[in-house]
Amino acid sequence: MKKLALHWQILLGMLLGIVFALVLVQVSALSPEQLKKIEEAQSEIVALNADKKVLKSDLAKITADYAANTLTAIEFHQQKEIIDLKLNKLDDLILKLKDITGQQTWAQAFISDWIKPFGNIFINSLKLIAIPLILAALIKGVSDLKDISSLSKMGFKTISIYIVTTVIAVSIGLAVVSIVKPGGSINEDTRNELIEAYAGDAEMKQKDAAAQKEAGPLQALEDLVPSNIFEAASSNSNMLQVIFFAVFFGVALILIPEDLAEPVKKFFDGFNEVILKMVDLIMLAAPYGVFALMAALVIEAPSADLFTALGMYAFCVVLGLALMIVVYMTFVKVYAKKSPLFFLKGMVPAQLLAFSTSSSAATLPVTMERVTEHIGVEEEVASFVLPIGATINMDGTSLYQAVAAVFIAQAFGMDLSFGTQLGIIATATLASIGSAAVPGAGMVMLVGVLGYAGIPEAGLALIFAVDRPLDMCRTVVNVTGDATVATLVAKSVGKLHDPVVKNWDDNLKKKEA
Repeated sequence: MKKLALHWQILLGMLLGIVFALVLVQVSALSPEQLKKIEEAQSEIVALNADKKVLKSDLAKITADYAANTLTAIEFHQQKEIIDLKLNKLDDLILKLKDITGQQTWAQAFISDWIKPFGNIFINSLKLIAIPLILAALIKGVSDLKDISSLSKMGFKTISIYIVTTVIAVSIGLAVVSIVKPGGSINEDTRNELIEAYAGDAEMKQKDAAAQKEAGPLQALEDLVPSNIFEAASSNSNMLQVIFFAVFFGVALILIPEDLAEPVKKFFDGFNEVILKMVDLIMLAAPYGVFALMAALVIEAPSADLFTALGMYAFCVVLGLALMIVVYMTFVKVYAKKSPLFFLKGMVPAQLLAFSTSSSAATLPVTMERVTEHIGVEEEVASFVLPIGATINMDGTSLYQAVAAVFIAQAFGMDLSFGTQLGIIATATLASIGSAAVPGAGMVMLVGVLGYAGIPEAGLALIFAVDRPLDMCRTVVNVTGDATVATLVAKSVGKLHDPVVKNWDDNLKKKEA
């Protein structure tokens, strides 16, 4: 029996994971009595939070009266003690009720405890080899260029195309969200419910972004150069520093005498082959890892009513991402002279992996393998363009940031001027370049976009409910964009070939030898 192609195995794993989780959810569904108890607890939490706001208002009033000397110190402390006691009782009661509303079925506990860890192991195994792959591939790719002028030409073309595609992505996002206007479908009750549910997450992202805002204007340039390469390599968020070191190392290899450079180049050639073999071994487990990830996603998905309220927003993001894929395929057809169907067929396994892991960095090993062996980009181009792309090219993320910013503004009844929207294009472009290639990083960078446009940052809570599935979709676009740019750059420097012809030539050389 013929073995299924990798992309069909991954797709089958995704579908089985979804079906498995849905069946378990139905089998272990809570009883009507339990559901009623949860609904009552949720209603009581809303009422208690309203009482809490009243008590806090009373506390603010007596504090102001005390400051204005209309209350004595004794009266102030007596009244404050009573209010504090009531607030503490309310907090305890709210916590108890939240325990009830957060009640898990046995299926949820089973998948969280026994299935999801295998998905996490799969992602971790891909992340494990991401940094070694970048080091080996970039050093090998740069040193194979023979001279500095080739490196500078390729680097200029790579970064220029990445910036152009990012600007196009943000513009598409703004156009779609301005035409559809999904923010008008968010009513006051839904907005307050979402903000209440995800206020803690939004505050955490705001703190992360605030730490980034405190940096000076040249902080990005300063952060590019690591003080310790081993420390930089220990974190996937410092990938730009690893890329800097690898390029610097490769340039130095070009500049030293060839007889001295040769042993080092041979080491990295061998090291690169070992890492690529590790990729092959890890991909044997891909269908099972994807199964676990999709099952966990179904279990952890927010309630359907929130999806309904945010459906138009999600539609705008997905529509924009689909249009961006069309843009890529146009570039591939017009400039690279490759069939879009041929290109997509070669990239399907990487796209499916990007969808299930939500991480460009975790998908990078597979992206490199697909681009070189199935699209025909020579390794020295792919090993230079793709690691850079996984770090600075986040077209899907930048498009999402533009849509999210305008959506939140619409939800709060704000009208954004044309000048502000142009500023969003610039800010989202820079923010996407700074996003780490890991799940959820775009949400942190979105805070900066919201801050620039004067949009309330608490509005982040409006989109948390559907962020995970949209993160999966935009990672597919990020990875496809990286592969597209690698193809365009390879075509421009004469390093794009037919992979079938290349394999035939290799076999011929082996026979002649």
